[in-house]
Amino acid sequence: MSKKQRRAVYQESQDNTIQFERQQRYKPVQIIPRNLKQEEYLELLNDASKLIVFSTGPAGTGKTLFAMLAGIRALREKQISRLILTRPAVGVEGESHGFLPGDLNAKMEPWTRPLFDVIMEYFDTRTIAKMLEDRTIEISPLAFMRGRTFKNAWIIADEMQNATPGQMKMLLTRIGDGSKIVVTGDIAQTDKREGENGLLDFKRLFKEYEGSKYVAGCEFGYRDIERHPAVAEILKIYREE
Repeated sequence: MSKKQRRAVYQESQDNTIQFERQQRYKPVQIIPRNLKQEEYLELLNDASKLIVFSTGPAGTGKTLFAMLAGIRALREKQISRLILTRPAVGVEGESHGFLPGDLNAKMEPWTRPLFDVIMEYFDTRTIAKMLEDRTIEISPLAFMRGRTFKNAWIIADEMQNATPGQMKMLLTRIGDGSKIVVTGDIAQTDKREGENGLLDFKRLFKEYEGSKYVAGCEFGYRDIERHPAVAEILKIYREE
């Protein structure tokens, strides 16, 4: 490694601490499938003709991780101008965020933390704060989406097994020019009964609809789990496999 490259990786400050911000900020986004189903999912994420992609299945299959990595890469390559994150706020009745302390980002922090865990691997804290301030990265609760249209954006809707049919329909109709919506969820972890489950409802409607041009889905199974082997074993113990 040359001296110039080493300077780009770290800079020693006056108090002899090492700053890794530039290395973190320019960490390349690598998306490497580990099984055939992840390859299928990645193809859909990369397919510009598929504007709405559904990904369902158990924990540890890469549903959220791949959606986030593809969104970060699209943002880095200026294919989009914004990354929109949303997730049902389970446990907050009626999607109400008023009683939690702080601004909207702080109120949603417990639900968006898994998404920001990925973002923090590719951007330093100062850059993330700046992107939140100028809404390059936006946290948009489902309750606040009505009436909006997202253009030139990558929208990730995580844990949507806890959305209602009305919320799901409202979300999917927010898409605008140059945008893509990725919906993830695990039906086995739903807190909604079948008639109230927006993800189950849309999957049923999509199955009945033939020849969709813009919508595609990828369904993972327990054999596709790529997290620690203990995750698969726990699911077996719970007889979910």
